Amino acid sequence: MPANSSPKTKTKNTRKALSAEGAAIQTAILHYLKYKMGRDLESATPRDWWIATATAVRDRMIERGLETYKAHRQGNVRRVYYLSLEYLIGRLMLNNVINLGLLEPISEALEDVGQSLEKIRAQEEDMGLGNGGLGRLAACYLDSLSTLDLPAVGYGIHYEFGLFRQEFVNGHQVEHPDNWLIYGAPWELVRPEFTQPVRLFGRCEQVFDDQGEFTWRWVETKTILGFPYDIPVVGFGTTTVNILRLWASKATEDFDLRTFNEGGYIEAVREKAYGETISKVLYPNDKTETGKELRLVQQYFFVTCSLRDIIRRHFSNPANGWDNFADKQCIQLNDTHPALAITELLRILIDEEGMAFDRAWGIVTSVFAYTNHTLMPEALERWSVPLFQRVLPRHLLLVYRINDHLMQLCEAKWPGDHEKKRVVSLIDESGAKGVRMANLSVVGSFAVNGVAELHTRLLRANLFPEFDALYPGKFLNVTNGITPRRWLRACNPRLSALITSKLGNQWPRELDQLRKLEQWADDPKFQDEFMAIKRQNKVELCAIIKRDCGVEVSPDALFDVQIKRLHEYKRQHLNLLHILALYRRLVHNPQLDVVPRVFLFAAKAAPGYDLAKAIIKSINAVAVHVNNDPRVNGKLKVVFLPNYRVSLAARIIPAADLSEQISTAGKEASGTGNMKLALNGALTIGTLDGANVEIKEEVGDDNIFIFGHTVEEVQALRVAGYNPWSYYEKDEELRAVLDWLGSDYFVKGESPNLPAMVRASLLDGGDPFMVLADFRAYCDAQTQVDAAYRDSRRWARMAILNTARVGKFSSDRSIRDYAEKIWKLKPVSVQ
Repeated sequence: MPANSSPKTKTKNTRKALSAEGAAIQTAILHYLKYKMGRDLESATPRDWWIATATAVRDRMIERGLETYKAHRQGNVRRVYYLSLEYLIGRLMLNNVINLGLLEPISEALEDVGQSLEKIRAQEEDMGLGNGGLGRLAACYLDSLSTLDLPAVGYGIHYEFGLFRQEFVNGHQVEHPDNWLIYGAPWELVRPEFTQPVRLFGRCEQVFDDQGEFTWRWVETKTILGFPYDIPVVGFGTTTVNILRLWASKATEDFDLRTFNEGGYIEAVREKAYGETISKVLYPNDKTETGKELRLVQQYFFVTCSLRDIIRRHFSNPANGWDNFADKQCIQLNDTHPALAITELLRILIDEEGMAFDRAWGIVTSVFAYTNHTLMPEALERWSVPLFQRVLPRHLLLVYRINDHLMQLCEAKWPGDHEKKRVVSLIDESGAKGVRMANLSVVGSFAVNGVAELHTRLLRANLFPEFDALYPGKFLNVTNGITPRRWLRACNPRLSALITSKLGNQWPRELDQLRKLEQWADDPKFQDEFMAIKRQNKVELCAIIKRDCGVEVSPDALFDVQIKRLHEYKRQHLNLLHILALYRRLVHNPQLDVVPRVFLFAAKAAPGYDLAKAIIKSINAVAVHVNNDPRVNGKLKVVFLPNYRVSLAARIIPAADLSEQISTAGKEASGTGNMKLALNGALTIGTLDGANVEIKEEVGDDNIFIFGHTVEEVQALRVAGYNPWSYYEKDEELRAVLDWLGSDYFVKGESPNLPAMVRASLLDGGDPFMVLADFRAYCDAQTQVDAAYRDSRRWARMAILNTARVGKFSSDRSIRDYAEKIWKLKPVSVQ
């Protein structure tokens, strides 16, 4: 079919001529529709159109990618390699089209053949490569690395199944496989020529030379293969395209024909099944020893494949050697999951390259940098020594060797101070022995960064003070950021168009330009336009809520949103207690004057996290009563949207009025949902935790609702002996809602009573995250929210100023900080 021909439903008089770019992209789409999908215009399904369109877009990315690779190779450039166990990418169609500058050409090309980009892109599955903020941050950073023309490669795992697809059955979370690859992944490029071997298990033996000196040999190992898939990552307003390389595990021998012919059908494919298990699922449940082993193997598998690929790329240039290895690459560890890369590179240098420890360790500690993402000691990764020995016996010996070196440094710094040595040791000897992966990450890296100013201060003062003293200058801060291309330009097109009408089209690359919006913050016309966009986004979200939850909500209500991973420290149950308090007030006085609210939750709980799942059940159980109680009269609605994912977040965030960022002070490293919501004009209610502190500094005290105990006050409460019962006894309303929650009122006839389990965690369980201590201050802050929302002009001004003042939180700024402070990386222009 000719490039600008049209379906029979159109006539020559009504058809608009295509632009040259539109005609070219249409030709490519129709080519793939016919020759890749085997379809014509009459038989093609929306999914066929999506795959054909995505493939045509990918072609243009590949063209730019080849030029990028050529420029990097010819320049023998320094690169950053970003190692992350997860990348929460979501859907790529719209983001890629916007970054390529093809939104208008593709839209017109599809419309010319009776198709809609909006309808087609809805066919795309969210890529099941991540879970929470850690993975979404990694995805944002890849976007910014390409946008800023910085040479980079991301590495991760090509999971066959994502975390899980969440369903609610009688309010309970039920997990189903997230088969995100079921319809294929047209963005991927398969690279079998770069397959890498990975050795596991086995044992170590000593080998002596003629002088009686010995070396270690790792023998009787099991080998699996890492099979690479590349996803191009295109920058916005530039020609740079970097790649994300993901490793799928394969067996060295897929099939034992002899065993099969002898009738051993299961045994014949046992090795294949084991080999493929490693990259089967993101974050397998680690409540069992088998699950723990699989997690450890996953981590070693992906860092080994990645390191061998980095070394291969380095030595592909004959000018390179080990002497300039650290000059040409920096390897960033996104949390402790990739920490085994430190011991693996050391093993390669010593065992395969024959280097002495001092030289090898010098190279290792010049290459790695580590980003810490948690302040909770109990959340720091720790592997039992017996498990480590079974899976990676050679690496355990290297951990001990590194630890010997570390103990020598400690003795020089603090002679005879065994307590200091105990704290910094790579081996935890309190109880069953374990390997401390965070300590290994700190010791093996030349730089360690926190992800918010408060987080970094607490990292140095509370979590790693001994390391801060031992390695002066190693710790620094890089506050997290989000890509405005995804989290405003793509997800909120109406607001983006309004901003562009005032500021021009460069703000997605220069987010600080949003400050200029302040001049319209008090302009009634601009306020009306801004809030009309918010309302239209809410109307669209109302339809999603009705479709997915069967609940009717009003777009004129205040949309109070808490969307994030379900964890006690994030305190979704504090939000629940406030809902119960409002519900109780309305039950006692149905005429009570409150601003109508929709309390909106979206979150997944880890499959093995029983209390988090009990909180989900509790919220859903309360929601059934609130939403159907005539005494409430529609003033409150509670909705828990199932299967939280990037594409759902992109619909919720533009519609949010209030952003719940209510973690216990000192527990959230940074957060990025707070940034996304503020950028889209939601006001924050939150504690002085993580990046909330910096958001407050940027937007101003009058445009945020801060409550609760500070980090110092939380610490003082713990030192004094925190007693949740004292808050229960002195606050009548708190006591009433807790007892109500703990009764069987919301779950009559059900066993176990999960809301009672939540109540018990807050009283008998000691309330580890001080929910009860912050309850009254939280309710008071919510009263302030109610008053502010009644004044529509005031609220509009506050919302506009939130959007205008959060330019600091662009991931472009974060990546510039990394490039300047840590990576020493410079942009490389691609012609």
